[in-house]
Amino acid sequence: MNKAQKFFGSIQILLFSFLITVNAYASEPQIHGEETHETAQNEHHESDHHEAAHEEHGEENFNAGDMIMHHIADGHDWHLWDWKGHAVSIPLPVILYNKERGLDVFLSSKFNHGHSTYAGYKYNHGEIVNADPNDTSTFYDISMTKNVVSIWISVIILLLVFLSVAKAYKKRGSDAPKGFQSIVEPLIVFLRDEVVKPSIGKGYERFMPFLLTVFFFIFLNNLLGLIPIFPGGANVTGNIAVTMVLAVLVLIVTLAVGNKHYYKHIVLPDVPLWLLPVMVIIEVLQVFLKPFVLMLRLFANITAGHIIILGFMSLIFIFGQMSFGGGLGAGLFSSAFSLFMSLLEILVAFLQAYVFTLLSALYFGAATEEHH
Repeated sequence: MNKAQKFFGSIQILLFSFLITVNAYASEPQIHGEETHETAQNEHHESDHHEAAHEEHGEENFNAGDMIMHHIADGHDWHLWDWKGHAVSIPLPVILYNKERGLDVFLSSKFNHGHSTYAGYKYNHGEIVNADPNDTSTFYDISMTKNVVSIWISVIILLLVFLSVAKAYKKRGSDAPKGFQSIVEPLIVFLRDEVVKPSIGKGYERFMPFLLTVFFFIFLNNLLGLIPIFPGGANVTGNIAVTMVLAVLVLIVTLAVGNKHYYKHIVLPDVPLWLLPVMVIIEVLQVFLKPFVLMLRLFANITAGHIIILGFMSLIFIFGQMSFGGGLGAGLFSSAFSLFMSLLEILVAFLQAYVFTLLSALYFGAATEEHH
């Protein structure tokens, strides 16, 4: 098996692992039957009260928090735009398993954006729940959500790009790169010479497929998350379930390749005997804290970037409900700053992929370093 085959095999294994894990994350038992009838009645009365208030004022105020959370959260449909007060979206497959009612498979459009119930379920603020508040049955949601579909799209894009690059290398040999080759090759060479090789040292070659896969997966999904229209707009790397899988994979590889010196340093560090119990606890904790920090860093930075951009975009609608002059000035300021933040996010998209890859390489290097 040559290096190209190993590389593409690593891509497929890693990304399919993501699909399985994100589905598993979404398929935790959803127990909504414990909601009492009294609570449901209270929520119903509160909803009626809010609707009456909106009718009394003649319009519904713009809620920036709801808009922001809606755009950064996962969903069972892919929202495209609003047209004449109605949401236009791509429905996604809903797959639910109830021990009592069995398996239900249908499109999310059956819920009519939360206005309708179907097969005993309803859609409530991005979550599928039992339509009957007295229904205490547990069901598993293993639907193809927006993030899962976006991962499949990134899989297809990565395979198309790298298979075409591999085909071009096979055809052109050592000639000057063209097309995607001229974009991908500098990144690969940069990661190899400036990140992986200095961080790991001898034997770095065996880690290249995994680290390249991680880098391009994060970088591509960061860029797709900045595109406001389909197939972009999904917050894949801002989903803590996805970053958790990345961190767990880094932890597994680190523990798998660690040599005897690595484990000896953990269980028997070179410190005075009286300090040994404390240091062992610290060393064991840092093994798990390092990937934990990787998970939080990527999740927090990408999510924060989206929230900032959406926050400034919200100012356009908030001030637009005021006087014309104030709304116009706020709109121009918010649009300009949103554009600036979007350009800055392109840099952040690369930096977050770079930092995640660099730290992963450093962890691998520490696990395989020979004792001097």
